[in-house]
Amino acid sequence: MKTIYNSIREEIVKHSKIKNSVLGNVRDWKRSHYIILSEIIKDQLSESEELKGGKKFEIGNTISHVTLQRFFENDYQDKTHNDLRFLKTLDKICIFLGFKDLNAYIQFVREKKQDSDSDDEAFFSNIVYQYCSTAFEFYKKFPEHNTQLFKELVFDDSPFLERATHFSKELCDRQFQLVTKNNRSNFEVFDIHMVTDEPDKKILETQEFWNLLFKVGETGEENFVNQLNTQIYFIRKIDNVWKIWDNYNPDAGRLNNKK
Repeated sequence: MKTIYNSIREEIVKHSKIKNSVLGNVRDWKRSHYIILSEIIKDQLSESEELKGGKKFEIGNTISHVTLQRFFENDYQDKTHNDLRFLKTLDKICIFLGFKDLNAYIQFVREKKQDSDSDDEAFFSNIVYQYCSTAFEFYKKFPEHNTQLFKELVFDDSPFLERATHFSKELCDRQFQLVTKNNRSNFEVFDIHMVTDEPDKKILETQEFWNLLFKVGETGEENFVNQLNTQIYFIRKIDNVWKIWDNYNPDAGRLNNKK
C-alpha cells in the first residue's frame, strides 16, 4: 500500500486544480499551502456526484489542512489500513481525483500496471525479433562482413558481439553465401517470454527454428543449418539505452566446426 499512498500524492500534485493554482508554482509546501489545498479539495467535493445523498454524511466532504499535511509528510505503514478515519480521508481524496472511492483507484492502478508490464514485455520481445531479423539480413550479405548492422541492437563491447563477429568472420573468409532462392533459407522465432525482470537487466527465453542453406565459394559445397533450439538473451540497460549484452545459443559456431 505504500506505493498506493505515493501514487495518490503524485496524482494530487498533477491534478489540474492544483497545477493551475498557486500550489503549482511551489515545490515544498508549508502549512499555508496545505490550507489552500484543503479549500480546493473542499470546493471540488462539494460539487461531486459521488457525495450526493447519504455518502456525504458517512464520510464528509472536507479534509483538514492538518490531515493533508500529515498525509504528505508521513511515511505510513501497513497498520494504517485499520484506521477507519484514514480510509475515509483516502476515499475523499480519491473522489477529488475523479474516482468512486479508494478501491476504485487501487483497481485503476493495478490495471495500469498490468498494461505497463505487458508493454514492457512487448518492447523487449521486439528487440529479440529485430535482432533475429537483422541476423538473417547479415547472413544474406555473406561473404561481406558488415557487423554494423547490429549497432542499434547489440552493445559494441559485449561478449555476444565479440563471439558473433569471430564466428561470422571465419565463415565469410571461407566464402559462405546464403541461398535464399525459393525460400531455401528461413527462420522463425516463437514462445518468447521473460524469465528475469530487473530494473537494469532482462533475460528472455525463446524457441527458434533456423533453416539455412549456405554454398561455399566456387566449389558450391553445401552446408545446412536445420535446428530448433532454446536461446537465452541477456538484455541490459547502459546509459539509459537497452540493448542485447549476451546470448546463449547451444548451437553457436556449429558451421565453424565443419571444415
